Amino acid sequence: MTWARLKDGIGTRIAGLTRPTRSDWIFALRTVSAGLIALLAAYALKLDHPQWAMMTVFIVAQPVAGMVLAKGFYRLLGTLAGALAAIGITTVFGASPWLLVTVLAIWIGICTLVSSLLRNPEAYGAALAGYTAMIIGLPAFGQPHLVVDLALARCAEIVLGIVCAALTSRLILPKLAADAIVSRLKRSILDLAAYADGAFSGGDAERLAGLHRKLIGDVQTLGEMRAYARLEGPSLATRAYPVRRTIGQLLSALSAARALHAHAAPKNAALIPVRSELRALVGELAAKPGALDDTAPWVARLDAIVYKARQMPDIAAGQGPGHDNDRVGTVTRLTIAADFAEAMQQVLRGLDALRSPSPRASRERRQPALVVHRDYRAASRNAVRAAVATLLVAAFWLTTKWSDAAGTVILVAVVSSLFAARPDPIRSAWSFFEGTLLALPFAFLVGQLALPALPGFGWFMVFVVPILVPAALGMANPRYIGVATAFAINFLAFLSPHQAMTYDPLPFLAGSASILVGILLAIGVFAVVLPADPWVTINRILQAMREDLARLCLHDRLPRRSAFESLAYDRINQLMPLLQNAGKEGDAVLGGGIAAVTAGLEILRLRNAQQSSTIPSETALSMTNFLRGLARELLFRRPGEPRTATATVARQYAAGIAERSDAAEMLQIAASLRIIAAAIEDFPDFFAKDRV
Repeated sequence: MTWARLKDGIGTRIAGLTRPTRSDWIFALRTVSAGLIALLAAYALKLDHPQWAMMTVFIVAQPVAGMVLAKGFYRLLGTLAGALAAIGITTVFGASPWLLVTVLAIWIGICTLVSSLLRNPEAYGAALAGYTAMIIGLPAFGQPHLVVDLALARCAEIVLGIVCAALTSRLILPKLAADAIVSRLKRSILDLAAYADGAFSGGDAERLAGLHRKLIGDVQTLGEMRAYARLEGPSLATRAYPVRRTIGQLLSALSAARALHAHAAPKNAALIPVRSELRALVGELAAKPGALDDTAPWVARLDAIVYKARQMPDIAAGQGPGHDNDRVGTVTRLTIAADFAEAMQQVLRGLDALRSPSPRASRERRQPALVVHRDYRAASRNAVRAAVATLLVAAFWLTTKWSDAAGTVILVAVVSSLFAARPDPIRSAWSFFEGTLLALPFAFLVGQLALPALPGFGWFMVFVVPILVPAALGMANPRYIGVATAFAINFLAFLSPHQAMTYDPLPFLAGSASILVGILLAIGVFAVVLPADPWVTINRILQAMREDLARLCLHDRLPRRSAFESLAYDRINQLMPLLQNAGKEGDAVLGGGIAAVTAGLEILRLRNAQQSSTIPSETALSMTNFLRGLARELLFRRPGEPRTATATVARQYAAGIAERSDAAEMLQIAASLRIIAAAIEDFPDFFAKDRV
């Protein structure tokens, strides 16, 4: 990176931080205050490396109190696990340097594997357990009797930082996860109303696509916040059920709105009133200030729309030119409209439940945890990459006996495990490098020039606070959080504050160089050692989604609707970061994923209908044949191969069922077949076995 580009990058970041909100300022001042308190306490306790206490505050700092508690809790667990591993590995293998670094590298690989299979903050704790063992084990190299003291010191420093961060986040103008959940859910409901309004009125496609992505991301964030709310206090545990249930309904409403938008209704006397009422409702909901202060009127209106949509219309043929004479098509769209209205009802009721939670959870309401998608192949690749990278750099260190290379080994271990599971690990690691590089001159000016000449904690605050407050403001901005966090942490690491600061530039520069080289080597590892093609991971997730649908078609035991939705949308949430830079092709994949959820729900309806004794045997056989054919297409057809007649067969079966019977149950079966056919026709490549 040239100086001009670096300068431009700094200017761009500063420009993006010129308008922080009140919450950003509270977060920044609270974080810096907690860091100073932790450092003072570390001085008072005469800890060997007081900077770790202050660094921990910035590492676990989050705008929401529950997030601080969660990250701090798992950081503590990871540190303890890593410390115990360091003690055990050093005690057993400390006499053999090569065996020691080999076992440490294997331990880092194992922890990276576990981290890749978990989610934040659990994933962070697992990764931390890996490289903490290296951070503690390498300084004890050749002196295994010191490892216990090093482990205790590291744990004490980190516990001190966690306690300071947790107390300040909970006591100083706290922003609670429970409140943040309600606030984000309200915004999501309004965004959903805006999306539906645009979908029902034929709004701008690009704006709708952006809202769609935002809603999926917000739903994922809501799911993560459940754990944060639980850690804020036992009384908040009862909110977990409403959040879990409301997430599913929010996604169901989004899926139904997308389907209605993809298949705009033609003119039909039975359909126009329902669609018009829905459009009017969501338009008012999105535009009216304070609309969600009282949900009762909206729930009542939605209830009336559901009742009207569920009434099977008496559609006479020949309504006139320009009108829809397709009875099954009308029933299909009415079914989707009713699904949307019912899901919106449940979302609004979930909001009320969160604002006024039950004092204790009902046992009948307890649900299993949301199912998550785990990519074992990617996790294994990440593990091998982290272990091999660490071992290779450690081998270089042992061979050359370069003392400062120990820092390089540690940084390679940290970066290769911490960023391994990111959608774009090279970009994440590069942001970390940028923040580290930006921190270097500031740390040199303060630590090597200013503080040795002007010692004392008062002068420390004078020089450090004006640097750390803007950094903390950057941490509050999602756009710059990676660079700003790396800047704050490595500024303190380079500065290495002690009560008596001395001018000693050579060790400072040597240590700084080893850190920068370590990060660059880790980036090189991501690029060279088992490089990840995002489309390989995308294809695996898509194949898993198709297998989910095939299981719905064939297996005797059917999952609950909520279980299928949670798994399907968890896979979609994992797809989204991978598709951020994929352009139109990524939009098609994401649209196919949403269509797959809609198709899966209709498959469940068909399977449940098969169990009804009122269904004629001929209709039940037709459904069985169709579902078997759909499963074959999902599992075996590849892109480029001739399409099967699955969608055509679905439409033919639907038409035949409607001709034989006007019963509501039969028309619903026909509607489900039509919805599945439409999903296959809209996204044919998604329903094939592999992508190119």
